[in-house]
Amino acid sequence: MGKEYERIEPRLWKFIEEQKVFFVASAPLAGDGHVNLSPKGRQGTLRILDDRTVAYLDFGGSHAETIAHLRENGRITLMWCAFEGPPNIVRVHGRGEPVFRDDPRFAELVAGFGEADAPALRAVVVVTAELISDTCGFAVPFMDYRSERELHADYFGRKTDDEFREYTNKKPYNIASIDGLPAVPLPLPPR
Repeated sequence: MGKEYERIEPRLWKFIEEQKVFFVASAPLAGDGHVNLSPKGRQGTLRILDDRTVAYLDFGGSHAETIAHLRENGRITLMWCAFEGPPNIVRVHGRGEPVFRDDPRFAELVAGFGEADAPALRAVVVVTAELISDTCGFAVPFMDYRSERELHADYFGRKTDDEFREYTNKKPYNIASIDGLPAVPLPLPPR
């Protein structure tokens, strides 16, 4: 049923690009630390850069757990599952790095996302695959996609970049994770 791959093969690449949502899992090194699992969406905010590298846009919100975990240890897993069509689950286990606004690579990475770039962008998370796998997904239910949620884009679209930076500076779980690990380096640089 399950199979491992050294690279994102064309069939897996196509499957990943067709999914409307993916999940990101990370954890601190401390055994009593909190494991984080986050859903990600927003059309166009994920790109496969090559057959071993995936990147996604990290937008601001109330927490920055994934960024904190990546800064501490780099471990990350991305997962896509089929909610329609043939059953399938694809995972990319690897090492992730948040590329922040003041990093020389930021502008070029963001440019590759085209119109998906939007207000409240904190970082681009770049994941280098160490293990790629797929499994059957026989127990994943069918669900129908209706549309994108516009709430995040609308809310932050009404804020200037200065207002977003002020918002980020005030949220306790942007500067540090719930376990106290450093997260987004603040103050957030302007774009």
